[in-house]
Amino acid sequence: MSPRLDRLHTAVLDIVAMMNGPERDAVLIREAGIALDRALFPLLVLTGRLGPIGVRDLADRVGRDHTTVSRQLARMETQGLIARIVDTTDRRRRACVLTTPGQAMVACIDSAREHLLRRSFADWTATDIDALVRLTTQFAAAMRRAQSEDDESAAGDAQVAPR
Repeated sequence: MSPRLDRLHTAVLDIVAMMNGPERDAVLIREAGIALDRALFPLLVLTGRLGPIGVRDLADRVGRDHTTVSRQLARMETQGLIARIVDTTDRRRRACVLTTPGQAMVACIDSAREHLLRRSFADWTATDIDALVRLTTQFAAAMRRAQSEDDESAAGDAQVAPR
């Protein structure tokens, strides 16, 4: 791997580890002033960002088994944070959306995240932050395109049966 891509890969791994770490979730929960089980935190945030979202998609995104996520979502539903609705793409499936209390909780988390990020970027210029946002968004889009192409290629390979 080229030194440039190696540095990029290491930086992305560092960012993902920091952002996905349970310690960071605990800090955000504390800063937001909410009462939420840390295991439910990523499910709540992702449902807020991506909802309506199905259980399997949510499970894939948090790297958990779908049965575990389904149980955790049931807890969130009991707490009034999410609701399950009929999936618009497949009426046999259900998708999760935030309720009004769930939206309020995510708003508190977003406010806490912004406060923490502003501290991280305290010595950055607005131009540098704008460039980071633009390039990170561009990078994410490129990665999604490559993933989609890889998935299509793998699906095509799987359909070719030996004679």
